[in-house]
Amino acid sequence: MTLAKSEAKILRKHISEKEYSPDDFIRVLTTRIKAQLNTTLNHFNNEFGTSITKDLKYESEDNFLGIVRATINCLTCPEKYFEKVLRLGINKQGKDEWALTRVVTTQAEVDQLHLLALPKQPSHDLQA
Repeated sequence: MTLAKSEAKILRKHISEKEYSPDDFIRVLTTRIKAQLNTTLNHFNNEFGTSITKDLKYESEDNFLGIVRATINCLTCPEKYFEKVLRLGINKQGKDEWALTRVVTTQAEVDQLHLLALPKQPSHDLQA
């Protein structure tokens, strides 16, 4: 059995028992690089027929569970997560100004890195 499959089973076990803070649950989500975590989450989806975020239903006052879902969404599909936070913030339905600030700042940093990676264009001198 591969590491991703075994970790998907660990995640499923803790989610089904509503145990979101055991060490191995946190370890899987925090110590893997993005590619490994994506592989684990794909195995979770294939093995159990549902995405992990759908299994992690947001419960009324469980802030930790909301943070886990936001983290997974941000890691797996950052563009979609950023769009949702921005849309909710612009429509004033979002409750988290910190999240809105974080998304705008992060996207500005990403855009700046993309601009710096562009090839330098020769400047055109108008005084020819």
